[in-house]
Amino acid sequence: MSAEALRERLTELTATGQGDLRALVGEFRRSEVLVPVVDGSLLSAESGGIRWLFAFTDVAALERFAEARGEAAPDWVPVFGARLLDQVIPRVDGPTGIAVDAGSPTGFVLPPVEGIVPDAVAVDATPEGAGAA
Repeated sequence: MSAEALRERLTELTATGQGDLRALVGEFRRSEVLVPVVDGSLLSAESGGIRWLFAFTDVAALERFAEARGEAAPDWVPVFGARLLDQVIPRVDGPTGIAVDAGSPTGFVLPPVEGIVPDAVAVDATPEGAGAA
């Protein structure tokens, strides 16, 4: 599945300032996004104690991001959003989220919280048994 539906949902959300965030996460999970690779590793950045993996809805968005950074467009791999959230993020050391279309007007982030990433790696997850009497 292409990321066209995801781009449309992002454009709508940006234009109206309203939208169904659960539907946006679902669309991301179903979409194949482009993940830049540099020196054999997924491109990421750290900010505020969170590692952010980059993902793009199309080559043009990836190229604009690289150009803004003064770099050549990196190689990339196509990955379904669900795989990034469910399989890649749990393997990264420390809290990790996804920055989608970074630097674009419709860019957004998927933070490492319950309902987006697996509970075992969510920063807001309640430890099992916490609060139990």
